[in-house]
Amino acid sequence: MNVRALLLGLIFVIIWSSAFTSARIIVLYSSPLAALSIRFFISGLIGVLIALALGQSFKLTKSQWRATFVFGLCQNTLYLGLNFVAMQSIEASLAAIIASTMPLMVAFAGWLFVSERLSPSGVLGLVLGFSGVTIIMWARLNHGVDIFGLVLCVIGALALTVATLTLKDASSGGNIMMIVGLQMLVGSAVLAVFCLLFENIHFSLNSSFVLAFAYTTIFPGLVATVVWFKLVNHIGAVRAATYHFLNPFFGVVIAWLFLRETISYMDALGVVVITVGIYMVQTSKRKT
Repeated sequence: MNVRALLLGLIFVIIWSSAFTSARIIVLYSSPLAALSIRFFISGLIGVLIALALGQSFKLTKSQWRATFVFGLCQNTLYLGLNFVAMQSIEASLAAIIASTMPLMVAFAGWLFVSERLSPSGVLGLVLGFSGVTIIMWARLNHGVDIFGLVLCVIGALALTVATLTLKDASSGGNIMMIVGLQMLVGSAVLAVFCLLFENIHFSLNSSFVLAFAYTTIFPGLVATVVWFKLVNHIGAVRAATYHFLNPFFGVVIAWLFLRETISYMDALGVVVITVGIYMVQTSKRKT
């Protein structure tokens, strides 16, 4: 067993999954877009300073600049912006489950638009994954989930899929930490505009908000990114992506532990089906 890869993978998954719980706490006590814009500004500034300390520069290739803006807009502005707004009315566990289907959406997009091969087990994994989402959606709709918030999360997951597909443009040419910092600053700037146009800005600076904000800024914002790149460099992108199949489970469990969100039998069934589906898709991609 590769113990280092296992530890890096678990650390990444736990941090990534916990971001939904900390985001849920943040939006309870602040304007979602304003808080997210400030968070990205701080994380982006720290990322750029770290990159400069590592000897990286602002001299990016044309494809890297394109990826920086696309990733900043799709992941930070659309995906996280929509999720923060949605979590004012839906639970963190549901947002985590929807976002966790991103590997399925990426595999489906690759299969549909760029003719990326999928084995029969991969196709079955896609069917299982989306079946699991359907199970959870059906159960939540019967219990009165906010439709608007749900739609925002789905659109956000689609934007995250587009952002993920641009990563290959950023991987060549070095300056990875600089790209990480700059794409956060792009997200911060765009979110600030939407915040000023549409939000009634407010903050409640209690201990819960401060702790959640600090955690989200440092850990999901920077630490998870560094851990992910270390994991990819250690075992490769395809094998590293296999750890995503743990995200639905940890997202639900962490929300239950810290927010006391309820987990129904249908939720548990859906999470298991999604987890198996993601695992089958990732392992089939590794084999092909």
